[in-house]
Amino acid sequence: MRLEHTEILIMGAGPSGSVAAGLLRKQGRQVLIIEKETFPRFSIGESLLPQSMEYIEAAGFLQDVIEAGFQYKNGAAFVRGEQRTAFDFRDKFSAGWGTTYQVQRGHFDHVLAKAATKAGAVIRYQEQVTAVDLSGKQPLVTVQSATESYQISARFLLDASGFGRILPRLLQLETPSDFPVRGAYFTHIEDHISGDFDRNKILVSVHPEHHDVWFWTIPFSNGRCSQGVVARPEFLEKYRGNETERLQAIIAEVPTLSAVLKNAVWDTPARQLIGYAANVSSLHGKGFALLGNAGEFLDPVFSSGVTIAVKSAALAAAAIEREFAGETVDWQADYAQPLKAGVDTFRAFVESWYAGGFQDVIFYEEQSNDVRQMISAILAGYAWDTSNPYVAQPRRLKTLEQLCAAPTSAK
Repeated sequence: MRLEHTEILIMGAGPSGSVAAGLLRKQGRQVLIIEKETFPRFSIGESLLPQSMEYIEAAGFLQDVIEAGFQYKNGAAFVRGEQRTAFDFRDKFSAGWGTTYQVQRGHFDHVLAKAATKAGAVIRYQEQVTAVDLSGKQPLVTVQSATESYQISARFLLDASGFGRILPRLLQLETPSDFPVRGAYFTHIEDHISGDFDRNKILVSVHPEHHDVWFWTIPFSNGRCSQGVVARPEFLEKYRGNETERLQAIIAEVPTLSAVLKNAVWDTPARQLIGYAANVSSLHGKGFALLGNAGEFLDPVFSSGVTIAVKSAALAAAAIEREFAGETVDWQADYAQPLKAGVDTFRAFVESWYAGGFQDVIFYEEQSNDVRQMISAILAGYAWDTSNPYVAQPRRLKTLEQLCAAPTSAK
């Protein structure tokens, strides 16, 4: 079997893989990416957070993203019954980017992948990793292309395969997520939204009766939007018809969202995703690290997926730079723990959202401006800024929930 050698082998050309490649190429590293699909390809997770722009810029991809013409985004709007509120991410506690984009991920991921190629990374599409051997001096990976099976020896592996979760599957790293099983119906539509709708913000709508059921509406720059609903599987299974008909039926129960989408053209069949939460026993091991969703995925409610992905790419690239320079790197202390700290911040807010407490915080009418700025920073992705009291001690959220609690009858 043919054998190749490279310094860094990345599995997956999505945001974490491409950004990692850009950062590593700036270090002068030799980077090879193996990607199962052909780009562009469909993916959800279209509403970026401003924090992610820092890492896109650091990778050298900012100009590519700006010139792609994506929908500008400056915040998030929330609706629950008659309650409405909005957060402008430029008005936030943490320093850094306050704006970003809402993107069709097929195009966005392709823009990043092409930028990685322009930076000197090699991407091989429609090839699949079928085996990994960590018993030798360097990791040995078996790859299947359309014409042959061959092997690659690499000094270091980065798993950026997202929901493909290559190394967790091959190395038996997968562990059950402690998040309740939820599912989603979602599609892209020609939205024809008129009136005072703010296309610069993601709209998050809460079901008027079931407050753990929520909807995303993510406008794009071309008059289309991503539309989806998230709920427990037993809730979704109550509805009849195909995925599009079920999604439309659930939306019909939400007057505010129905009004927004009254003129929409449902021209793309909806899809279903069930049980997407995932976890692993370790984010690193001998000669490898897991990036983004390949390690842990929480929930789409605060659009944290791409931010966690590119943050993990930045942390891993920094650790690799030190290791290749001859330093001793503690991957648990220098990579896993810092990454997990931000993920755990998001986790606290996601759990509170579904329990209802964070919803009460968001819609509380007498909230101080200082607190709103701290919340805005977390919603903007700054879950690693420990100068923010709600990042340094996420348990403070419990106290805030009690202060903002809605009457029991309203839940």
